[in-house]
Amino acid sequence: MNNLLSTLLGEFYTKLSSIKEIVPREARFPAAPNKIKVAIGMRRVGKTYFLFQTIHKLLEEGVDKSQILYVNFEDDRLLFQSDTILAKLVEAFYELFPQNHSRKCYLFFDEVQNVSNWPLVVRRLHDTKNVELFLTGSSAKLLSKEIASSLRGRSLAIEIWPYSFTEYLRAKKIAIKSDIYDKKTADHLMHAFRSYLEEGGFPEVVSLEASIRQQILQEYLDIAIFRDIVERHQIKHPSVIKFMILSMILNVGKPFAINKFYADLKNRGYSIGKDLLYEYVDHIEDSYIAFNMPVYHKSLRKTYTNPKKAYAIDPGMTRALTMEFENDLGRLFENVVYLDLRRKGLKISYFDTKEKYEVDFLTQDARGNKKLIQVSWKMDDKKTEGRELRALELATKELKIKGEVITLDSYLKSQYTCIFS
Repeated sequence: MNNLLSTLLGEFYTKLSSIKEIVPREARFPAAPNKIKVAIGMRRVGKTYFLFQTIHKLLEEGVDKSQILYVNFEDDRLLFQSDTILAKLVEAFYELFPQNHSRKCYLFFDEVQNVSNWPLVVRRLHDTKNVELFLTGSSAKLLSKEIASSLRGRSLAIEIWPYSFTEYLRAKKIAIKSDIYDKKTADHLMHAFRSYLEEGGFPEVVSLEASIRQQILQEYLDIAIFRDIVERHQIKHPSVIKFMILSMILNVGKPFAINKFYADLKNRGYSIGKDLLYEYVDHIEDSYIAFNMPVYHKSLRKTYTNPKKAYAIDPGMTRALTMEFENDLGRLFENVVYLDLRRKGLKISYFDTKEKYEVDFLTQDARGNKKLIQVSWKMDDKKTEGRELRALELATKELKIKGEVITLDSYLKSQYTCIFS
């Protein structure tokens, strides 16, 4: 085990020294030394580099690299090892650096969900060692099931997403030099935003040629389906899972109804119960590929029985899977706003007024403050303006909640403000 760890650490040090520049992410681990830090997100969104960003900061603060253990449990040399692999690697780390018994160490476990019984080992390390623990995983259930059962009260979790638009600008080295938001600046941002809707925010594929980007993003999806859904949950109908994902993505910003999907499957010759389909939706959301957003209603029954609206993990992933949005960028824009709201940690739903007019988002923060948001690519004609404002005004009056219309122009202006704030 000592030889294996020495090899892993040597490769880690080489990798760390070879990274000349890391695009700063807007997410940050909470400043809470006595808590286990957990970062969750879909594969390839940049969780590993987020850990490297944290490690670089520790080194800049004077922490010696021998105090840092980084292990990526996606490494094929660690897959299918015994249940004790995590504990043995930590033991070998202290044997290799015995001075660490008397100083604080920093343990980074990447894609830790691949290790059996990891919560028990992590809990023991947290309770018995002078360590700060950092974990990543590709399963939302790490935020709920595993953490709630074994790490309750010991951990704080954040979500890592593909690049936001402002992170995308940094990654592409697109500089906004103007100190005023004029027509030139607006046109510059508009051009960049259209590229963002095309390329998306998965770090590895930004700036790649379109056909290569499409191929890689499709491979990302296939790997996530196999590793995080089919393999993890022993799915017997993987083709149904992929068809469901495509159906959800085709319905970005629209209701995705299990009853309709069930009927479509039946017409295609599949015989699968609706309860199993609901489980499949849960697995898809758990893997961060796509999401279903509920309606806001005081009745829990109606919240659960009404159709949910579908959103995807990334506009680039969506464009890699379908030509549906070539002439409908408005729904991709709505998806971007949805992801921005998720990045802020808000609880999100949509709202139907009594008159059956829909408001895109109703958000709620940790303090219970609510806000209505209507998204529109542009409102340059009276018909569109009247439709969007009517829904928002009726919802505001009905719920007594303040509302806001986000157009592409107002969105880009707010992004400009963020860049210079």
